[in-house]
Amino acid sequence: MTGVILLNALLWMLQPGMVFYPTRAIAATPADWGLAFEDVELTTDDGVRLHGWYIPHPHATHTLLFFHGNAGNISHRGDSIAIFNRLGLSVLIIDYRGYGRSAGHPNESGLYLDALAAWDHLVEARGVDPTRILIFGRSLGASVAADLAARVPSGGVILESGFSSARDMARHLYPGLHRVLYLRFDFDAAERLSRVRSPFLVLHSPDDEIVPYTLGRKLFEAAHEPKRFIDLQGDHNSGFLTSQPDYEGSLAAFIGSLGTSQPPETSDESVRTR
Repeated sequence: MTGVILLNALLWMLQPGMVFYPTRAIAATPADWGLAFEDVELTTDDGVRLHGWYIPHPHATHTLLFFHGNAGNISHRGDSIAIFNRLGLSVLIIDYRGYGRSAGHPNESGLYLDALAAWDHLVEARGVDPTRILIFGRSLGASVAADLAARVPSGGVILESGFSSARDMARHLYPGLHRVLYLRFDFDAAERLSRVRSPFLVLHSPDDEIVPYTLGRKLFEAAHEPKRFIDLQGDHNSGFLTSQPDYEGSLAAFIGSLGTSQPPETSDESVRTR
């Protein structure tokens, strides 16, 4: 028992460094990728200053709110932003607290507040219709996207290479030992999805070496209709590129289907809950 207590005490201190891998230096901007953009400065409800980019598309029917994975920063997402631009989407991508030029230090509850600040910027500052916003999250960002989607109405939700919960990831990484580990983070995306009524798309590769394919399927199973699941090819970090052109085609088909769908129903519980 003493060994378990000491192990949990050690892991409690180490867990943030095991989950978050932020990079401060900005390696490039959308201008380097041939795209016009605006620097965006946001302040969260708990007073943390965030940095992001708004990349407009002149003929956009939807705006994509982009939540990236646990490593790097927004300057490492050029390939994805280029794809979304080709698909005719305007994009708002933010760095979480502690990443890039954003202040603070990353933690789970803080990332959820960061997502709400980005949502507020689109809806309140830019006047974007919520039913024209697509919430996108990759890897850890899928958990952030799922939490936001459970709080606000949206035009659609896209989760790529995401996991169902921190507990499920611990079960995969530390089989047996996970039963006695006290997890500092929840990231229960599957539970959040049970409250989402927007059209839903999950993309995951059977060859993902970091997040098991079964956890992507678990996300899909937790979601309500209308929903779609797309198998990617390749590994966790480059599957969206290895899967081209099918990847881009699948996104285009999903976005195209939204033009004929009804805006998601909302209730007092689903609108801007905190």
